[in-house]
Amino acid sequence: MTDAAQVTEPRRRSSWTGYAALGWAAVYGGFGLVSALNGTAVFYRAAEPLPLGLNWTIVALAVLAAMVALATVRPWGRRIPRQVVTVVLVGLCVLSGAAAFGLLMDLVSFGFNQTVDSWTSTANRALAAVGVVLLIVTARSYRSSADAACQRCGAVHTSPTVRSRPEPTPAPRSVRVLAYVGACAFLPYAAMKMTWALGGTFAGVSGEQMLAISVRNGASGVWLTLARWGIDGTVLLAALGVFLILGLVRPWGQVFPRWTLALRGRRVPRWLPLAPALIGAASLAPYGAVGVVYAALGTAGVVTVSRGDFLTSADALLVTWFGLGTFAVYGIALGAAAWSYLRRTQPICSVA
Repeated sequence: MTDAAQVTEPRRRSSWTGYAALGWAAVYGGFGLVSALNGTAVFYRAAEPLPLGLNWTIVALAVLAAMVALATVRPWGRRIPRQVVTVVLVGLCVLSGAAAFGLLMDLVSFGFNQTVDSWTSTANRALAAVGVVLLIVTARSYRSSADAACQRCGAVHTSPTVRSRPEPTPAPRSVRVLAYVGACAFLPYAAMKMTWALGGTFAGVSGEQMLAISVRNGASGVWLTLARWGIDGTVLLAALGVFLILGLVRPWGQVFPRWTLALRGRRVPRWLPLAPALIGAASLAPYGAVGVVYAALGTAGVVTVSRGDFLTSADALLVTWFGLGTFAVYGIALGAAAWSYLRRTQPICSVA
């Protein structure tokens, strides 16, 4: 690769990422416009639809995203300060991430119940999540293009280079410890859930009562079958979560281990663990953190915790600590592990 090609390659990539973000903005804006005109709510708080006026925020976000995406690929965009374009892209990423919040819960609901509370709301979250990815890629490409930097490593090369993957390494000790804490955080949650699944009583509710609640809430046949076998579906998901976070901090998360048979020794595609890790961290960390604040306020007597299906508010508060406290700790640990994995597996460039 010549020096000229090395310089122009980031500009070409910036073009396609910018146009991809533009296409997403058109689709997302159209979705928001149609839902607003049809009077279909796309934002919900629990099962309660929020005001329809919020649908227009999708249109506004999409219009701004389209404008800034064009600014990254068209000549007139060079007249706009780079810092302004970058800040707007980052802001749009944050807003899109907020709109995508809850996607993980929708995926879990669909996996076990073959349905979700609102397909329109789920579509909004999925489109917003796609937007987060495209806006991040566009921001990175734009920054590299403006600096004539390499898209792979962010450095400016003066000689031809080749791409290579770094050797598998464990995460730093502090990240590993945090990951282990996050994994262990599931223990009280799993104990609570398995107590109910095995027919025991926790927080004043028996396993039989919990099964009846699941039936009343429309749980799928798969979920109910597992429950009757003494297996809680969320405990299975917790086990997968533990496997994921350990893989992010250990070398076997970068190279398929021996027990994967045909895949053994091959490099693990970066997106394979990062996609669920980033979605999980973005969903569980804020969800759990808000829940912990709510539980703390309830414990202090500042707010009254709704007892829901439990006999007393104290029982509901205990379950809240066991559930949302787990999500907060694990979500934060998962985010740290994912960031470390992203940095450690970043492709590097070496002189050809």
